[in-house]
Amino acid sequence: MSSSITQQTTSLSMSVLHNLSLILITTFAMEIISWILHKYLFHGPLWFIHKTHHDRTLHSTLELNDIFSLIFTLISIAFISIGWFTPSSIHLGIGLGITLYGLIYFIVHDGLIHQRYPFWYTKPSNAYLKQVQRAHQRHHIHPTKAPSEEFGLFFIIGKKYWRDIFTT
Repeated sequence: MSSSITQQTTSLSMSVLHNLSLILITTFAMEIISWILHKYLFHGPLWFIHKTHHDRTLHSTLELNDIFSLIFTLISIAFISIGWFTPSSIHLGIGLGITLYGLIYFIVHDGLIHQRYPFWYTKPSNAYLKQVQRAHQRHHIHPTKAPSEEFGLFFIIGKKYWRDIFTT
């Protein structure tokens, strides 16, 4: 009996560890996917939508560019639903990872960097967040499709910004 409980506990622990790992890996993968989409699609054929995000005259809570967040939300809901209603923990982990990335995006990008919400008018005091904000401001220096740089959001930022995190 004791051996059975130990095996079930070990199995549950491994399952939780597996799912948490999958969620974190998916969250980091979303940064890479977002960088690729941002550079090659948003600043390419989908610029007509994304330019609403770069237009400095628009200061509203919602912008046409938010359609991309809605698409990722629907993808996440689909993965979570498949994972919830089937025995597929892989789909659930991926869906939760996409959701976690979306939450970080909402807090850091929309809230902290762009201050799109009235409840968030503060500058970051954390060295890492300051450099993420600087890199993103560099991305917005030109309100046009090109030239542009710094397409990442959280982890894929230029060496200069990473260096400045540890020297300031």
